[in-house]
Amino acid sequence: MPRLCLLSLLFVSAFAAADPAADFEQLISAFETHELAQDPVRAGRRGDLEAASRWPDSSPDTLAGRLADERNFRQQLSDIDADALGEVERVSHLVMAYLLDSRLELAEFEPQRISFTNDSGFFSVPVQVAQSTRARSVAQAEAWISRLETIEEYFAVQTDWLVRGVETGFLQPQLVVSRVMEQIEGVIAIDPDEHPLMAPMQQLPDHIDEDERARLRRAARSALIESAMPAYRRLLRFLREDYLAEPRASIGISDVPGGRDYYRWLVRHHTTLDTTPDEIHRQGLAEVERIRSEMDEVIVETGFAGSFAEFLHFLRTDPQFYAQSERELLMKAAWIAKRADDAMPRFFGHLPRLPYGVRAVPGAIAPNYTTGRYWSGDLDSGLAGGYMVNTYRLDQRPLYELPALTLHEAVPGHHHQIAIAQELENVPEFRRNTYITAFGEGWALYTEWLGVEMDIYETPYEHFGRLTYEMWRACRLVVDTGIHYFGWSQEQAEACLLENSALAPHNVRTEVERYISWPGQALAYKTGELLIRELRAEAEATLGTDFDLRAFHDHLLAVGAIPLDALAARMRYWITENEAE
Repeated sequence: MPRLCLLSLLFVSAFAAADPAADFEQLISAFETHELAQDPVRAGRRGDLEAASRWPDSSPDTLAGRLADERNFRQQLSDIDADALGEVERVSHLVMAYLLDSRLELAEFEPQRISFTNDSGFFSVPVQVAQSTRARSVAQAEAWISRLETIEEYFAVQTDWLVRGVETGFLQPQLVVSRVMEQIEGVIAIDPDEHPLMAPMQQLPDHIDEDERARLRRAARSALIESAMPAYRRLLRFLREDYLAEPRASIGISDVPGGRDYYRWLVRHHTTLDTTPDEIHRQGLAEVERIRSEMDEVIVETGFAGSFAEFLHFLRTDPQFYAQSERELLMKAAWIAKRADDAMPRFFGHLPRLPYGVRAVPGAIAPNYTTGRYWSGDLDSGLAGGYMVNTYRLDQRPLYELPALTLHEAVPGHHHQIAIAQELENVPEFRRNTYITAFGEGWALYTEWLGVEMDIYETPYEHFGRLTYEMWRACRLVVDTGIHYFGWSQEQAEACLLENSALAPHNVRTEVERYISWPGQALAYKTGELLIRELRAEAEATLGTDFDLRAFHDHLLAVGAIPLDALAARMRYWITENEAE
């Protein structure tokens, strides 16, 4: 046989032997092993006792090794032809590419130099993990004790990065640091016997001998007093004496070295779209104008005769709109949540197994925490999702906003979407745990609007509360770009919210401080919601009487979180398929 023909046969044989699906399956396995190794909290919940005894490691050597692995993963992924894969695998290929590209691009900016926002970050991780951890064996209890004993080491690595931030001028504004210090002071001030870091030890099971339970609790208390609290005190001292030695007074990320390029990247990252700060700012201004017009119509429905500003003052000050006790606020939130539960089967064909509870935000973090938030649950660990309601300063928690907040954080918002993703079958583990802000927050904001069809809003005031929340997200587009790209002051940013929404002044302050501390993240909400509403309008117009809202919602959530451009392509293909049928 001629040599050329032999080489051709060898090439054909080698090509035929290549199996993209098998190669991708191996890559997924390696990637997920990597992911779990970098997340000791999740690994600990999966039963890894060694992981359950330690905190995440962000030391320079570890981060360098992680980055090298992820570059290698990205190269391997590029070598696999997505078109040769099945439908499920193509989505996994797309999501993995998004995750790896985002991480590799973000690493260029060394974001670990700013490892906290105004209300959360590495300093709050121990308390948050404690709230979702319950020791069910002696070994698990001892693992938690080890975590308490090693908080100092965890904080030390983070502090080293903060030092580098100070040296390079890449640091948080003084305002943000002051809020963090207030929270750390709150954590330090709690009585050891009531401390949230002791939560994993509070319900040790009866199968553990009573003397052994007492020993474990004593050991945990000792670790709290002798190791954990000194670590918090040292961190507080570092922030006060070193980090704030030459405090940053400006609030926009564009003011730090390389910050303007960083913000342009953050805009693309958080929206998952190829857009610019200027485009986002203009979109926000248009939305503010549209929503303000709808607000004026609702005010007419209430019969209020004064000006817009006077109506806002009325909403912010009249006692009828505020709960008189923390219990009352939680009960009203729970009642709205159950009404939403009752309506869910009319709007969704697929409901998750995991339930959720209505809980108060822990007092140690409540003063600077958002009005509400969702904390993920885990069916395998026996942990329900948590709709967290902030009961601090009841005079700043108006009841007319509670329906929109509940829909957003519980169902059909975050709990529904995240629980559906966690329960996806026949997909890689990383897909179940991927959270893409523009998708997740866009969905949750869409469900506030969906609440109108669900009959959740019972009064014009509650409808105004929904519009206030939508205005809040529209102002975010204006405010975030204003602060970080156009040089706005905090007063200018707060004015957008105070003058156009009924948000309480305390909430406006904490929200704007959040945007200052977390550039770009606030842009994801409105961007995602507008796309979902646009896709639904397209589906309704194209399919007419054949449009099935339950099927639309189920399909939109069926593969978990994906970037917005991929979501648009997926849903438009669904519309085309249904039109053909």
